[in-house]
Order: sequence, then structure tokens, then C-alpha cells
Amino acid sequence: MNLLLRALRGEDTPRAPIWIMRQAGRHLPEYRALKEKHDFWTLARTPELAAEVTLQPVRRYGMDGAILFSDIMTPLPAMGLELDFRPGPVLERPVRSRDDVLRLRVPAQDEVAPFVAEAIKLLRAELGETPLIGFAGAPLTLATYAVEGSGSKEYETFRGFLRSESETAEELLDALSEVTIRYLRCQVEAGAQAVQLFDSWAGIHDLPTYRRFGARYAARVLSALEETGVPRIYIALGATHLAPAIAELPLEAVSVDWRLPLSRWRELLPGRALQGNLDPAALLGPWANLEAEATEVLRQGLGAAHVFNLGHGIFRQTEPDQVARLVDLVQGFDRHATSTGAPAPSPGRGGGP
Repeated sequence: MNLLLRALRGEDTPRAPIWIMRQAGRHLPEYRALKEKHDFWTLARTPELAAEVTLQPVRRYGMDGAILFSDIMTPLPAMGLELDFRPGPVLERPVRSRDDVLRLRVPAQDEVAPFVAEAIKLLRAELGETPLIGFAGAPLTLATYAVEGSGSKEYETFRGFLRSESETAEELLDALSEVTIRYLRCQVEAGAQAVQLFDSWAGIHDLPTYRRFGARYAARVLSALEETGVPRIYIALGATHLAPAIAELPLEAVSVDWRLPLSRWRELLPGRALQGNLDPAALLGPWANLEAEATEVLRQGLGAAHVFNLGHGIFRQTEPDQVARLVDLVQGFDRHATSTGAPAPSPGRGGGP
């Protein structure tokens, strides 16, 4: 079995596999060249273009995994929510009432986003041994955008909605959960070999609110995917206070941010493979600092399953040479050489068991 999939399933692998969130896109010159010809939404919804963008970081860096180029908002138009990117996602008619929820469709599985399934099929034919990760937004995060209508600092409209329209919020989350299950099943059937559920805004909530409106629905989605047999990854940014609930989710791996060391996360999330957790800002500093921070993450990950990643998405101003050196460092770090780990000769881009 592939190194990344072994680690996601809980194996203490000889080296940590590496992929990087948002690796396909904004920091790459080859992506920016495509972006001059096509807007984001066209890139994401055209299978050949989405496949090309997905492949770019694998070709350049020899990543141990590819993640589909798409957006967490992709399933919403099929539900009847008109979506545009300016450049961030904007909904023309946000969900603000029970009538708005009742107007939403729960489309059949093959109607959610058929262009995504087509892109995945194209990618599996091109990727060879490199596994493909599919993804979706968690119901709580999709509901955040559906109600707020766009990005926000505090998401006060949505947080108020959860309190003033609690039952309506639960109806919305029910619909979003079912659509997300169908969307991810479609991805797996098309060839995705792992899936990641992004709960980007879970961290703005306290633990009781998260348990009621977040964890409950994330668990429903993740449980429904158990029968697919693919590893399930979950990420909630800025959510250390939610660890007791995240630890109860039915999954194989948790992607964690940089706010706590991996050794502490292991105590909070026993029995789970961990993914992360280099601060994306480390890539903006000098190599000596990046090398030190990345090596510390690798050392913190020793002793159990670890997939090296950033704690969140890569910054657009990141220099590709920094990423290339980081990949070489991670792929050359022998986790079993000593009790503390030590650099070893790199097996080469994308190589090694």
C-alpha cells in the first residue's frame, strides 16, 4: 500500500509522507499562468483544467499525495444556492429563514457536481502510484457560508442564527449533511483514495455549540463514509478547545494546526493518525528557520502515524524553492533511524516506501 495511505491508516511509517494544503494553486507560477486565461470557477468546473491544476504540484515537487483542485462551496449550486467568486465566494441569496431552507434541493448523488467526478477519473489515469485525496466542506462550515452569504471576520449573522433559529439551523445542517455524504461518495466511486472534511470555521464556536451544530453532523458524514473503506481526515482550524469532541469523531486521521505541538495533540487525540502541523508562515522566512521548524515538527511526530503538512493552506507569496527544499527535507528524514529521528539520504522526489 502507498506510504500516504499507510500513514493515514495509522502505520508508523519509515518516513513521513508529505502533501500541503492548497498545494494546487495560488503560489505556483504555472497556476497563475492558467489563471490569466480562466477565472477560478471555470478552472474548478472544467475537468481537464481542474486535473491539470491538481497535477502541477505533484510534477514540480514530487508530493506524496495529490488533492483535488476544487472549492468547499462546490455542492451548493446544485442545492439551488447561486454562487459566484469575487474573488472569494459570495451567495446571491443567503439562507436566513425556514422558507429558505425548505426551498433547497437535495440532489441525487450524480447531480451534485458531475464535473468533479470526471476530473477525478482523469487524474487517476495520470497519477500512477500517487494517491488522490478528495474533499468537502463539513456541514457546519457550509452552513456558515450559506447563512452569512460571504466571508466575515466574526460570522455574527450565522452565530446569531444558530441561537435565534436553532431548529431551522438543524434542518439546514441535515440537508447539507446528506448532500456532503453524496458528494464524497461520488468522489470515492470516481477514484478518490482518501477524503478530507474541512471544518474551517468550527473554531469560532464554544464546545457546547460545536457539539450540537458541528460534531454531530460531521460524525454523520464520516460515519456514512466508513463503508467506502477509504481513510477519513478531519480538520478544524483554531479548534484546540474542541479536542474532546473531535476525539470522538469516527475517522482515521486528524489534521491539526500549529497552535499546539504534535506531542500534545497525541495526548488529546489518542489512537488517531495526525497530519500537520507546520505554521504556513514558516515558509516565508529564511531557510535556516524553516529547516529548524520543520525538523521540530518531524521530531514531534515520532512514535506514531504522522503525515507532514501545514497547519493550514500555503500562502500565495510562498516561494516555490522553499517548498521544494521542504519536501526534500521531509522525504529525507528517517523516522526510524534513532529514537529521536535523524536526517537520512533522500530517496528522491516521490520515492521511498
